[in-house]
Amino acid sequence: MKRLLYGVAYYDEYMPYERLSTDIDMMKAAGINVVRIAESTWSTHEPQDGMFNFSSVDRVLDAMYQAGIDVIIGTPTYAVPAWMVKEHPLVLAETPDGPGRYGARQIMDITNPTYLFYAERIIRKLIGHVSQHPAVIGYQIDNETKHYRTSGPNVQQRFVKYIRNKFNTLEELNREFGLDYWSNRINSWEEFPSIVGTINGSLGAEFAHFQRQLVTEFLAWQASIVNEYKRSDQFVTHNFDFEWRGYSFGVQPDVNHFEASKALDIAGVDIYHPSQNELTGKEISFGGDVIRSLKGTNYFVLETQAQAFPNWTPYPGQLRLQAFSHLASGANMVEYWHWHSIHNSFETYWKGLLSHDFASNPTYEEALTIGCDFARLSPNLLNLKKSNRAAFLVSNEALTALEWFPLPGGNTNYNDIVRLMYDQMYEMNIGCDVLHPGSSESFEQYDLIIIPALYAATDDLLIKLNQYVYNGGHVVYTFKSGFTDEHVKVRAGMQPWIIGDACGIQYSQFVEPKGVCLKGDPFNVGTDHNGINTWMELLTPTTAEALAWYDHPHWGAYAAITTNQYGQGKAIYIGCLPSIKVIRKILERACRDAMLWGLDQEIQFPLIVKIGKNESGRTIRYYFNYSDHLNSFFYPHESGTELLTDHPICTGEKIELERWGIAIIEENTYPSA
Repeated sequence: MKRLLYGVAYYDEYMPYERLSTDIDMMKAAGINVVRIAESTWSTHEPQDGMFNFSSVDRVLDAMYQAGIDVIIGTPTYAVPAWMVKEHPLVLAETPDGPGRYGARQIMDITNPTYLFYAERIIRKLIGHVSQHPAVIGYQIDNETKHYRTSGPNVQQRFVKYIRNKFNTLEELNREFGLDYWSNRINSWEEFPSIVGTINGSLGAEFAHFQRQLVTEFLAWQASIVNEYKRSDQFVTHNFDFEWRGYSFGVQPDVNHFEASKALDIAGVDIYHPSQNELTGKEISFGGDVIRSLKGTNYFVLETQAQAFPNWTPYPGQLRLQAFSHLASGANMVEYWHWHSIHNSFETYWKGLLSHDFASNPTYEEALTIGCDFARLSPNLLNLKKSNRAAFLVSNEALTALEWFPLPGGNTNYNDIVRLMYDQMYEMNIGCDVLHPGSSESFEQYDLIIIPALYAATDDLLIKLNQYVYNGGHVVYTFKSGFTDEHVKVRAGMQPWIIGDACGIQYSQFVEPKGVCLKGDPFNVGTDHNGINTWMELLTPTTAEALAWYDHPHWGAYAAITTNQYGQGKAIYIGCLPSIKVIRKILERACRDAMLWGLDQEIQFPLIVKIGKNESGRTIRYYFNYSDHLNSFFYPHESGTELLTDHPICTGEKIELERWGIAIIEENTYPSA
């Protein structure tokens, strides 16, 4: 990358009247230097089977090139045209809810041969048509791809083949998955039932794993086609998304990001989040940490919000705060969905940088300042390198397993636990990477690994985690960790299996807490925050020190939270779901034990600190005020320059941040040779 990219998704096909030249003038004024086009309009590019019309693409490409604006071409495969479904209705995914119906996007079966035939044809026609155009810098394959719950007969048949390759015999399958239960035993491959009706969590979780693999294969297939056409100076990317709760929240259940990203040159992401008084930066940070960790390098934000829903119209200053927050996590591109607000159909009120009148507005006017600063500061901020000493270990398999065996009450899932832990580390200004079960070779580079609810895991992974602690690492486990193997088969020994050695505990019973709190308020959080909910394991320390006991007439003999020295390292185990304030205290203790507590931890939320090194090797420190009132702090590091104002900053100087304000300090000192 030679410059920071600041862009928008642009749909000339959606415009109610001709205004391409006007849009480009406004983009240039705002410092927009890249647009993404074409990914949503298959039916425009191929209005009938085999009839292609790329005139709308050509006119935008030519106009953008003349204006000096780069273009990313999206393969338009995530929304199928009506003619295809009319001729071939089976291209729609059959899900557990029944056959698909045309209308929405992302309703196709990504394994259907007919769909794949048409998808390959439009990819080849479009990419072959545009690949040599000088405006095109790269390609986005598909859009927020998932498996869309496809589970029809063809998918079931593929799953049986997958299972036959994984297990040598039916006897092995029946034993590992416990299929004797309720006469679910399978005695011949020909009688293998549809997974749609299964009550067996092992079989269901394996099918979810298989469905995620379909996504990995689909994206790799698309990338391989695009790679046949792309120039050496062009890239392939994809916009991954997350569990959706009206905004980007947690680990995506339907995609293994780590596997699916292997086919890409650059990982990309879509991040949406609450705004106005609910803007915290947590989703920006979490999403950025996940996507940066996929390939261990900088990434693209291919979609984020400008105005979005009516209740997400940002307060003054928030658009700038958001844009630089993406850069602080390692993004080299910030691109809005989208440029203009559309006037019809489903996303009419998912507003773009421009409102429906296409006129200037306060959000657009704030974008003018961002584009100007991105252009001016690209040499200082591009390709930020981050070296975090803490990491989270997340697992699609653990997520799926807990969906099959949810916690009592059904109000807390895997991602709730992940975000509970992550958000506290974020508020304490401790930078984190994100690992997955296949990252075990990378464990040793971290001083602390936080492991939420690792319910399903291989013996090998748990042994490697024990070795990591023994060699001097620090781990924080939550409840439900190590409970089942990779097939969601409960281990037949004392819990927590294997990691009990490092944690110095054991248990065989667990209950749903009712009115239980921690004995004696051990973390000094006060009565209102000393209770627990949802889950409690009755822990017996073997070599561990109890940090908290349960306060209960019968369960008071059992530990709730423990710490244990194991070899050169320490393992904390949280056997219940305590309050946020208790979690905060536990994680602070772990960070101090791991020597991660420093000057930046004296500055905490709503002031957020992000750190990295630029291409010159100088340290860049971002400071964000995620609040609606002025905040100040005393700058504790080496003297430098505040880049937005070009103002020199001295060690110990008081810095005031206006509400939703930003300071970016580049230290004066170069690294030693």
